[in-house]
Amino acid sequence: MHRKSIFFLLGSVSILVIVGVVMLISTCIFSADADMANGYKEAKRQAIWLAVGIGVCFFAATRDYRFWRRNNWMLFGGVCFLLALCFVPHIGMEINGERRWIGIRPFQLQPSELGKIAVVVFLAWWFSRHPDSGRHFLRGFVFPLAIVGLPLALILFEVDIGTTIVLTATTFMILFVAGTDWRYLTGLSMTGFAGFIGMLSYAPDRMERIMAFLDLEAHRYGAGFQQWISLMALGSGGLDGRGVGEGRLKMLYMPFAHTDFIFPMIGEEMGLAVTLLVVIAFITLVISGFVIGFHAPDRFGMLLSIGLVGYIGVQAFLNIGVATSILPNTGLTLPFVSYGGSSLVVAFLSIGILINIYRQGISGDEEGSDWVRRKRITPRV
Repeated sequence: MHRKSIFFLLGSVSILVIVGVVMLISTCIFSADADMANGYKEAKRQAIWLAVGIGVCFFAATRDYRFWRRNNWMLFGGVCFLLALCFVPHIGMEINGERRWIGIRPFQLQPSELGKIAVVVFLAWWFSRHPDSGRHFLRGFVFPLAIVGLPLALILFEVDIGTTIVLTATTFMILFVAGTDWRYLTGLSMTGFAGFIGMLSYAPDRMERIMAFLDLEAHRYGAGFQQWISLMALGSGGLDGRGVGEGRLKMLYMPFAHTDFIFPMIGEEMGLAVTLLVVIAFITLVISGFVIGFHAPDRFGMLLSIGLVGYIGVQAFLNIGVATSILPNTGLTLPFVSYGGSSLVVAFLSIGILINIYRQGISGDEEGSDWVRRKRITPRV
């Protein structure tokens, strides 16, 4: 399974990218930023980001993944600096009341996407440097959480609650795999839930989304409009779909049809079969990443793999959950599928790192590395 995991991983990514490109071409012409002269400008821009992402993936696949461990503080500090720039006038860009971007239109960067890589790399480095710290309250719980709390706080104050949730869930996952005491994790879960509820009281628009989730029909013309249209699109597509390009609800009915709500557009035009294919592709991607991680040459590679596929899986689950109305609206893109340059490049960077970990793991199997031998001969206690 380990040797075949790379084929499952790359096959899943290929399916997601192909579906994403097809649906972006189909939906972008009806986006709010489209114009009569250049209706496919977003598709062309995404094609450029796709080429950049593939280049980044190749770079990461050929670079020893321990490079990220050696430079983790530089990466972490640089990302925190970029996140802080989002609040600087004339550098940070405010769109729809949120300050997630820096740059000058049409070129912009979303530092919170890089924050996902920075947090995962730091936590993998920390728990590989302190492998026995899981039972220690300070070294295995308080200190790492206090450090990753800085970028999480900056992302939260950008009003990017969705990315904050993704990173919090990914952090929890890495702590769990690293062996952190379950009592600490239980306390973290309860504290995080209480903090989330308290935060909603200071964000009326987010509270409206919660109320719309609880009673979607009553809020279908307000905060629940996108999810209401999403369900209509999924239902109208049926088993076979209307056909690529034949979707109706993308025609100025569905806001952000090519970004946050591209999944229901897939359902409307391609039907249930392709939406299930997308779900299966994400599940396969996550399982393949876990298999690669469990055969990594060292503890850092294992935790890094778990974190990278963990954030992709959590984000996909949240996006699809919102599109099917089983979760409140969080405003997250669907990895590899939705429009968004920063998201696409960072996702490809994650895949490139996973490819290198796989290559190193295969070499370790062939050479009989200390890590592999230790896993095979150490008895379970």
